[in-house]
Amino acid sequence: MKEQNRTVGIAPYGGSAGGWGALKAVADAIRGQMSVKQDVIALFKVNQPQGFDCPGCAWPDPQHASSFEFCENGAKAVSWEATSKRTTPEFFAAHTVSELWHRNAFELEGEGRLTHPMKYDAATDTYQPIEWETAFNEIGEHLRSYEDPNSVEFYTSGRASNEAAFLWQLFAREYGTNNFPDCSNMCHEPTSVGLPESIGVGKGTVQLEDFDHADLVLCIGHNPGTNHPRMLGTLREVSKRGGTIVAINPLRERGLERFTSPQSPIEMLSFSSTELASTYYKVRVGGDAAMLKGVMKLLLRMHEDALAAGEPGVIDEAFINEHTEGFDALKADLDATDWDHILKVSGMEREEIQHIARLYASAERTIVCYGMGITQHQYGTQNVQQIANLLLMRGNIGKKGAGICPLRGHSNVQGDRTVGITEIPSQELLDSIEKAFGFRPPQEHGHGAVEAIRAIRDGHSKALLCLGGNLAEAISDPQVTFPAMRKLDLVVHMATKLNRSHLLLGKHNYLLPVLGRTETDVQKSGAQSVTVEDSMSMVHASRGSLKPASPHLKSEPALVAGLAMATLPNTVVDWQKMINDYSFIRDAIEKVFPAFADFNERVKQPGGFHLRNTAAERVWNTPTGRAQFKVMQGINEDPRSLKCHDMVLTTLRSHDQYNTTLYGLNDRYRGVTGRRDVLFINADEAEKRQLRVGDQVNVIALDAEGNHTSRRMDNLTIVVLDMAAGSAGAYYPEANVLVPLDSHDTKSGIPAYKSVPIAMERVAEPVETSGARR
Repeated sequence: MKEQNRTVGIAPYGGSAGGWGALKAVADAIRGQMSVKQDVIALFKVNQPQGFDCPGCAWPDPQHASSFEFCENGAKAVSWEATSKRTTPEFFAAHTVSELWHRNAFELEGEGRLTHPMKYDAATDTYQPIEWETAFNEIGEHLRSYEDPNSVEFYTSGRASNEAAFLWQLFAREYGTNNFPDCSNMCHEPTSVGLPESIGVGKGTVQLEDFDHADLVLCIGHNPGTNHPRMLGTLREVSKRGGTIVAINPLRERGLERFTSPQSPIEMLSFSSTELASTYYKVRVGGDAAMLKGVMKLLLRMHEDALAAGEPGVIDEAFINEHTEGFDALKADLDATDWDHILKVSGMEREEIQHIARLYASAERTIVCYGMGITQHQYGTQNVQQIANLLLMRGNIGKKGAGICPLRGHSNVQGDRTVGITEIPSQELLDSIEKAFGFRPPQEHGHGAVEAIRAIRDGHSKALLCLGGNLAEAISDPQVTFPAMRKLDLVVHMATKLNRSHLLLGKHNYLLPVLGRTETDVQKSGAQSVTVEDSMSMVHASRGSLKPASPHLKSEPALVAGLAMATLPNTVVDWQKMINDYSFIRDAIEKVFPAFADFNERVKQPGGFHLRNTAAERVWNTPTGRAQFKVMQGINEDPRSLKCHDMVLTTLRSHDQYNTTLYGLNDRYRGVTGRRDVLFINADEAEKRQLRVGDQVNVIALDAEGNHTSRRMDNLTIVVLDMAAGSAGAYYPEANVLVPLDSHDTKSGIPAYKSVPIAMERVAEPVETSGARR
């Protein structure tokens, strides 16, 4: 019996991504959350021209959307938001915050939609209902009481629309601060910082149709089956027309191996699938830069050998000479990089890296897709720039079927940045705001996410206002973050559902419910639409159709405007006009950001419009007007890995998860059911440590010298997966306890969630756990 308990919920998964398993998961999500009729109606409107944008990932919509333009995780996101369950004042009256704190994230959000504005009452330790006007007035009074505007942090979730995000940054800047900790600071900030230095644009350069022309697609450090499942359809089409897909990732993820399209009757009825990646290479956690330098080093040798043999070279010298700078410095760095070090850090064989180099050299058009496996390292910015270097070497930026493709998470995280959510605003942005609205914004840079937590910890920041999200659990180092947030004077959360951040109480606490993406937003001029920008710079409208979960909900734009009017008695912004009709918000966006010219007209087009991407046109908005090869010193993605520790851990999302939101406790493709208390390692590592599936270990984070720290996770159950040697994985955000706040990329500020040197202690006797604990 004890042996059975040790391995409960752990069994290999043999199926493909998608298929009947995905349809069953969709059906279970609908049945578990709400009335089937309402949810089915909602699903038919996901990602449709007259419908709403999926609140899940930011993968773009096809030009001709089908009637089923959603995926398994999109359906989960819709049913999770459009649930019939409600978290009412009666619920809060029956449960103290101290009691709720001991519930896990799945249980808290599983209570359903927030229905009323609430204020925390310390005497009863409960949230209690409050009138909107009273809440606005009290919050405004608190904000006016702070002498230094920079003592307030304005956090933004990437699910906020362009309209809400624009008003949010306008409110904060008229208030007097550029403090914008944002979910970008925890996912793709290295893209936003690194790519402008390389190519002059902090975004990807490809459009969806480029995948129709690519000869080679390199997928590095991402898991589309879980994190952006609609990408699987695009990869399927690449594979079926004969394009080559190569996956480079520490784990073999089913969503990069094979896919059964639920929209293909033949595949569904025949239980067949389409092979995606023709080759799958397992790079060691933290070894991507080493692998990339190895590929580039081989390209240089192949180029020299080709020229010596009188054959065309593999490096695009004409492109390099006309469009770039810094190639000689890059070449010198690659020449000086030792092969033994490359192989040790990457964990790959030289023949494997040679195969990637040969495929790349023979492909006329290559797209490189990457995710947070590249960005979430102490040298995440340099990682991104090495990918840019690789593409520039063969002129694979600025031509059809080629380019760089960062895979964003939240559905509008890119759009929020575009409309001004940034702690490091350009002078052009600040000047445009002053010209459009007549007030002078603050000129100094503000706080990103890590800087905000430090400021709260040190007592410099007194208030935290969160436009969505779950900052406390998303950021690294809960040992520092949680006590810091409890020192705040004012905490305001705008949310659809309850999460653990809402239970970290300061002196004054407000929980304000907002409309979801799926719901009708009616203002004075009628039903409103909002806009979002996907990962490929397409801006399109989103219009909810479901009845709001409660008559007491406010839209995010209306809530932001209400806070601004209550806080800024001498405001020069006509907030009410913009809330009455969101088209006036878009007019204001257009005044500040010329790229949105004719915004209201262009967004009426089915599918929206594409924002200009200068790098895709080979116009380089760098100081010299040329794309830049950027040298990375060394090949380690984390300074703590200089000694190449035996085991390095990466944090992972499960298949039933979107960022910190848990739709369930299963991880179907990795063979885990009903639990999250696991540690993934490969078979050789398990055998070397005399571990079996079901054995329990304690995980201890190591410092740069290899010494044990106080950061640990106890009683994790071993799960054996096909993954790189020297690599381990545990679930995010639980494993954030292993990541110190100071372990982050110094250029972009992103926490190093993906490279944590660890040691393991075997637990002598297995400890019975619930499997879902936090």
